[in-house]
Amino acid sequence: MIMDTHFHEDESFENLVLTGKPMKNLTYDNCTFVNCDLSEVSFSFSKFIDCTFTGCNLSMAKLAGSQLKSTLFTGCKVLGVNFGDCSDSLFSVRFDSCILDFASFAGKKMLKTSIKNSSLKSADFSECDLSGSLFTNCDLDNAVFNRTNLKEADFRTAINFNIDPESNNIKKARFSLPGLAGLLNKYNLTID
Repeated sequence: MIMDTHFHEDESFENLVLTGKPMKNLTYDNCTFVNCDLSEVSFSFSKFIDCTFTGCNLSMAKLAGSQLKSTLFTGCKVLGVNFGDCSDSLFSVRFDSCILDFASFAGKKMLKTSIKNSSLKSADFSECDLSGSLFTNCDLDNAVFNRTNLKEADFRTAINFNIDPESNNIKKARFSLPGLAGLLNKYNLTID
């Protein structure tokens, strides 16, 4: 069982409901979580190495000091999670078809991160290094980019973003022609 031991390897957890439980100092190596309700769970100082979360609810989960290495989230609800609290050591995540509204990635180094088909409304990317990252079909309405390194990031299919070129590094970043308006919002221009 998930709470009986501190180390789990090559295990699959399905339909677990652990809402609000403390799950501290645990290690999961090459584990899968399917349709689990892990909302408001405290995973403080835990390690997730090569793990996959599919169809899980991780809203408001606490990850203080946790390590996420090569962790994939697919079809998950990840509302309000502060990834900025995670350990910087080997931090590597990918998201596909997730709801990441109000999540914070502030200060994280996320080189070449892939985020696909996801909602990132009001997410915070302040002072992140997102160099070479890919935002495919993502809704970035009210997402915060402040002193963010977006060098070579790809926003061609992203929508509703507002990025100030003067306070973010957008060198060689890719945007679609309709998306260029998201770079000019601060100038209060009317673009028809």
